[in-house]
Amino acid sequence: MKTTIDFPDDLLHRAKILAAERRTTLRELVVSGLEKMTSGAEDESKEKERKKNIKRLLKAMRATNTEPMQPLTREEIHER
Repeated sequence: MKTTIDFPDDLLHRAKILAAERRTTLRELVVSGLEKMTSGAEDESKEKERKKNIKRLLKAMRATNTEPMQPLTREEIHER
């Protein structure tokens, strides 16, 4: 589908330079950028789910004995 977009001159100039450096077309550069931006919503929900799972796992791994450790004397170490 064809459409017309009015880009700021500076942005269009930089985009053309980037497309030339990557040996691609301006069209492909724009399509690639739009695909990244529109797939970002899915990525964000996946990232939130991943962080939720990590928090759940870390909570499950937390030690039940939370008393601070007391340093042992030499005699206590040898007794054990």
